[in-house]
Amino acid sequence: MLELVVANLKVRPLRTLISITGVAIGVVLVVLFTGLAQGMIGEMVKRATNWKAEIVFTRAGGMDLTSSTLNVSTAYAERLLEIEGVKSVVPVGRYISPSTKGRFGLQQIEGVDWKPFAEMNGIGIVEGRAPLADNEVIVDRRQLEDDGLKVGDSIALFGNKNYTVAGVFEPPSGSRIKMDLASMQSVLEADNKCTYILVKVLDGVDPAIVAARINEALPGNKVHLTSDFVIDAHERVPGLGTFLNILVGLGAFVSTIFVLLSMYTTITERRKEIGVLRSLGASKGFVVRTIESEALMIGLLGVVLGLIFAFGSAKLIGGLFKLDFEFTSGWIGVAVLIAVAGSLIGALYPAMRAAAIDPAEVMANE
Repeated sequence: MLELVVANLKVRPLRTLISITGVAIGVVLVVLFTGLAQGMIGEMVKRATNWKAEIVFTRAGGMDLTSSTLNVSTAYAERLLEIEGVKSVVPVGRYISPSTKGRFGLQQIEGVDWKPFAEMNGIGIVEGRAPLADNEVIVDRRQLEDDGLKVGDSIALFGNKNYTVAGVFEPPSGSRIKMDLASMQSVLEADNKCTYILVKVLDGVDPAIVAARINEALPGNKVHLTSDFVIDAHERVPGLGTFLNILVGLGAFVSTIFVLLSMYTTITERRKEIGVLRSLGASKGFVVRTIESEALMIGLLGVVLGLIFAFGSAKLIGGLFKLDFEFTSGWIGVAVLIAVAGSLIGALYPAMRAAAIDPAEVMANE
């Protein structure tokens, strides 16, 4: 059987290659783009988990990746300090916009009072100094390298406003660009407002208990444990689940349609050969198994080609655009499954038509 399958595929190498490429495209769609999505989420989570604060106090939707609203009054900071178990608080403003450098993704800017923020989260200036003027910002090392900046250079933010890079902070925490909170409030015309408030609890106190006290004392707001950001990070990116489901469906469709068209054309051209096989005693089941085996071979070769191309492209794109890819066995397994299943399903109708060929009619006509 294997020798017959390989021989059939070799007869029309170009068509076989096109079918394999079609399956590979489906694999690439799933593996490459889910890897990119996972990488972006993973990178966001890593920076969020660098917060030493255990609680984030905000409004509904305030922690979504695309949210730039400063709708939390900074007056809540004093009220939070009165709650039992709270050690310190730091208001943070956040502004999100498309990347200004033509790269994929978003640009995030945070407004903070640097000294209390740095003390709470164990962050320090490793080059330059903290921002002092309204037109100064600090960045982390990755942002500095990505934009080819150095301390003292200018960076365009909020559309076309130029800011001076006053310093570099490490380790990365939250957004890669930070400015004074009052300066952000002024630019966004949101005096005495912030996006969320970081809450540090006293040593030895259970953050969940403090969170419950905050909910009771200040109802109508949203209280998140920072540890939950790792668990529900995907939910904070609107439409991510839909996007990934569309990718899977598109990958399955591409794999199925390529194999279906290829096999249908092949069966049309091989009527004589199939008629001879049937006249020699080949059963309908044997014909179906042969066609399906060819499709399986195409699917497996497509998986190999698709994985090679996906991993190679990820390395190239990651190097050029400084993007993080995170491949998981789960999504790779999904890609393999839809490639193989799509190939088998795509070949099913042509296989049934081949099995239905009347050997007597074929022999008479040929």
